[in-house]
Amino acid sequence: MGKHILITGLPGVGKTTLIRKVLAGLPSTLPAAGFFTGELREGGQRVGFEIETLDGRKGVLSHVRFQSPHRVGRYGVDLGGFEKLVLPLLHAGAAGLYVVDEIGKMECFSSPFIQTVTALLDSGPPVFGSVALKGGGFIERVKARRDVTLVELTVKTRDDLAGQLVLELRKRLGL
Repeated sequence: MGKHILITGLPGVGKTTLIRKVLAGLPSTLPAAGFFTGELREGGQRVGFEIETLDGRKGVLSHVRFQSPHRVGRYGVDLGGFEKLVLPLLHAGAAGLYVVDEIGKMECFSSPFIQTVTALLDSGPPVFGSVALKGGGFIERVKARRDVTLVELTVKTRDDLAGQLVLELRKRLGL
């Protein structure tokens, strides 16, 4: 098993929900830093994605109304806002566990994000998070790393994985 654990799976299968459940099973005194992603909805329709830091700050990663040269489908990506909110959280040495939800197409538009996550994976404490099921470039390289344990989440496995992942992270963290 690699030092880092990344969840992958189809969009909407519950990767972020699983990550939140696992973190809830770890000691609240554990120094952790990082972020979650989530859907933004208006009138029952998905209109974008938000970022929420572990310390409760929020920002919008992408939105259908954003005019940006960086687009995934119908969503314009706010790289500047993303980098300002997320990058300061991900410097090795500041935490005992880093949560990176997610390493996906939108996040990978940011070269500083790629550099920071690479540095974390190379020398920092364990990284727990999610990575896109599909994608080349950085996404593919992260999934191929020997120090990454990749866990594919499916509808059938999502209810059983939280307890197993809590135990695995406790081992990695020496808890």
